[in-house]
Amino acid sequence: MSDYTKSTNFATKDNLSSGNPLKIVKGTEIDTEFNNIATAIATKADLASPTFTGTPTLPTGTVAVTQANGSNTTTIATTAFVQAAIALLYPVGSIYTNASVSTNPATLLGFGTWTAFGAGRVMVGFDSSNALFDTAEETGGSADAITVSHTHTATTTSTDSGHNHFIGNTSTGFGNAGGGNCSVIGAAQTVATTTNTANITSTTTVASTGSSGTNANYQPYITVYMWKRTA
Repeated sequence: MSDYTKSTNFATKDNLSSGNPLKIVKGTEIDTEFNNIATAIATKADLASPTFTGTPTLPTGTVAVTQANGSNTTTIATTAFVQAAIALLYPVGSIYTNASVSTNPATLLGFGTWTAFGAGRVMVGFDSSNALFDTAEETGGSADAITVSHTHTATTTSTDSGHNHFIGNTSTGFGNAGGGNCSVIGAAQTVATTTNTANITSTTTVASTGSSGTNANYQPYITVYMWKRTA
């Protein structure tokens, strides 16, 4: 943009003596001054809705009018407008995440009160149809795998080949029935042996399998810093 520079010093003409031709203001002098003024004006921005070219700058500390939130025009944005726009992206209750910087967002963003959030937990979407997820900030789950209640069935088979007790069966002889003697006289006799129980012991073992459930209940995850805006 050009600044106006006066080419003729009209005031000095007043000090000249009468009759000095330089004391007369010439038309060419006036024309030159008007041309200079016209050039300067043509290269200046208008006060109303100016259009700038090049790289416009504002003096440090310049105060401008802050536009309304949500404006999508090409009007110049002030720092107050930018700050308000960012704050709209993070209303109270919002979660801010960062994969490398642990600094409180109040320092990074310049607004709000933030508290560390969700340590050691992942987030899951709200689901009104599931009692586990139908309340905001409801917690649950376990880092350790828990075995669901169940039963094991084991079958034990014991076999006994059986055995006999001998008893004599002659008209005059002696027999042995379970270790005791008996006498049989006359015709052949039938004598029942005493009842006995097989002394059999059976052991059943159900073997274990699998691995420890400690820290075995995690989904694939990645660790980040999380903050919740509280005010």
